[in-house]
Amino acid sequence: MVARLCGDEHTARRVADLFAECCDSDETASAVYEIDGGWAVALYSARPFDRDGLQEMLAAKVGKSAARALKFETIVKKDWIAASLAGLAPVAAGRFLLHGRHDRARVAINRIGIEIEAALAFGTGHHGTTRGCLLALDRLLKARRPRRILDVGTGSGVLAIAAAKAGRRPALASDIDPHAVAAARQNARMNRAGAFVGVVQADGVRGPRFRAPAPYDLMFANILLQPLKRLAVPLARLAAPGGRIVLSGLLVSQANAALAAYRMQGLVLERRIVIDGWATLLLARPRRQPVEALNLAP
Repeated sequence: MVARLCGDEHTARRVADLFAECCDSDETASAVYEIDGGWAVALYSARPFDRDGLQEMLAAKVGKSAARALKFETIVKKDWIAASLAGLAPVAAGRFLLHGRHDRARVAINRIGIEIEAALAFGTGHHGTTRGCLLALDRLLKARRPRRILDVGTGSGVLAIAAAKAGRRPALASDIDPHAVAAARQNARMNRAGAFVGVVQADGVRGPRFRAPAPYDLMFANILLQPLKRLAVPLARLAAPGGRIVLSGLLVSQANAALAAYRMQGLVLERRIVIDGWATLLLARPRRQPVEALNLAP
């Protein structure tokens, strides 16, 4: 199911923020985008909506006109990446070039090519959040080569694969969705990074599988605002002194809320990257901070 509202940019972003705050679950996802000279926001759900409840919430928070403009649709399950990948051009992000199978020959010798197989998993590189994370990685690699890497909510595995291929270092990737885990493993093998990238199914970063390689020099979390806020404490505990955390999946209007949660854990902002209305935050743990006990038991 999808609930969609079209209108001006201000209204679309207000509704997107509301969806992110009030409809955050493992079975929902939202997006805001430009369309036909205007703006639209969509809320996707694996289950039927409480239509009256959703419209009442919009009427109370945004206004009755927004509630009346909300439209509901039933969408047919489809491999959207497979359907659209053939028409997507390769995406460059620093030294990285993300491409489909049909563009293998277009990878220049000075690029690190990452081929993404069509699958029901997020992360073809055409989204501003993925590109922002890759640009942050490219910047980091110019100064250092991280030894231990973690990618939380890996989706198609793009970030773990990029970091492992560029640095020739092991990367641990996780996702709550078993389909994403399978796709990430397949993509790692296809990109000849299977020996470096381990992929596990997990909700969060609890358990010995995450503690054993810790502390991490580099961590990615390209998900949504509320899960990012919940991960602030455990990710900070897993970070090595001088380690970096790259956060994304954030609308520009949500970036400060995420940043506040991580600043409370002693992390500092090094760089903010904004692409197509999405923000990526590059955070650092100061070297003077001691490594905390990794007390992440449930």
